[in-house]
Amino acid sequence: MDTQGLNHWADITVVVIYFILVLAVGLWSLCRPNRGTVKGYFLAGRNMKWFPVGASLFSSNIGSEHFVGLAGSGAASGISNIMYEWIGMPLVICLGWIFLPVYISAGVYTMPEYMEKRFGGKRIRVYLSCLSLVLYIVTKLAVSIYAGGLFIKLALAWNMYISVTGLLLITGLYTVLGLAAVMYTDTLQTIVMTVGALVLCVIGFNRVGGYEALQYKYMEAMPSVRANNTTCGEPRADAFHIFRDPINSDNPWPGLLIQTSLGCIWYWCCDQVIVQRTLAAKNLTHAKAGSILAGYLKFLPLFLMIFPGMISRVLFPDFIACVDPAECEKFCENAVGCSNIAYPKLVLELLPVGKCNSPIIALVCAQIAFTNLLIQRKFWRFFF
Repeated sequence: MDTQGLNHWADITVVVIYFILVLAVGLWSLCRPNRGTVKGYFLAGRNMKWFPVGASLFSSNIGSEHFVGLAGSGAASGISNIMYEWIGMPLVICLGWIFLPVYISAGVYTMPEYMEKRFGGKRIRVYLSCLSLVLYIVTKLAVSIYAGGLFIKLALAWNMYISVTGLLLITGLYTVLGLAAVMYTDTLQTIVMTVGALVLCVIGFNRVGGYEALQYKYMEAMPSVRANNTTCGEPRADAFHIFRDPINSDNPWPGLLIQTSLGCIWYWCCDQVIVQRTLAAKNLTHAKAGSILAGYLKFLPLFLMIFPGMISRVLFPDFIACVDPAECEKFCENAVGCSNIAYPKLVLELLPVGKCNSPIIALVCAQIAFTNLLIQRKFWRFFF
């Protein structure tokens, strides 16, 4: 069954209206006082309350690459990668209680500026800025562009290069609006992303028959075309285990715990994109409350992304679980596998084509096309 995409006038109208709404929120933020000052541009005037701070922390962390990557990993190997999201809960609390008071007392706007004040001299500031640019280009920006382009390509049937060009143009527009615009649109995106994805998860579980049915059907979800006498294409026996064998598994639990805790401290406590949100809070109390909100929201990716990816494999095993290069090339133009299309496939197949009548379903349809907008801006803010 071919995915139809957003080819009905009602779906396209929803996407256009939502896009106009997001732009309107950003432009409204320009009317706020102190926008023309350095503090107003980079730190939103340091007047943000806890809810926009927490929502922006979550939305800045979660982007289109999560909907593609986490859903794809759930479809391919199960739930173990959720540990990367759940360990973020205590780490974001460490940001609010341990790291942020130091940054505020230093009176800095950016992490490179803090490094200059802490160790003296401009060389370490320039070094950190350049290193961060390179790392984000390689590890974040390329992935985000691909994931966002993949969503739009499947939803609107655009060429991948046209999709990527459109994303970058919109990203450039938001860059000039300042942090206040980013955080208010982040808040809107968080509400849309959370409510819409949860609704899709409920629809998916209803289609497969509930969690117990998912456990059984996932283990039986194998493509019809695969080599004889081989385990290639079979689901992992430990797919529903978070803590897997410490020696022979794909994610041995000791290494997983060390990587997700010690290895992620830099991202949650020292990364410019994350720290900048908390620095925009009106005071330390609101910054801490925002960190708590973001921590609670980090519970959700298991239901927002990983379970839907597993449901997608159950419903479309020939597409999502394909192992034959010719079959994969036919389904997703990628000979090595099609797990990356698990979430877009689920959205475009389960949601009624041309019938986004309820507000929640309408938000889901729009969110899939534009969830990547905010994540793309991470690259540009390292120039500040």
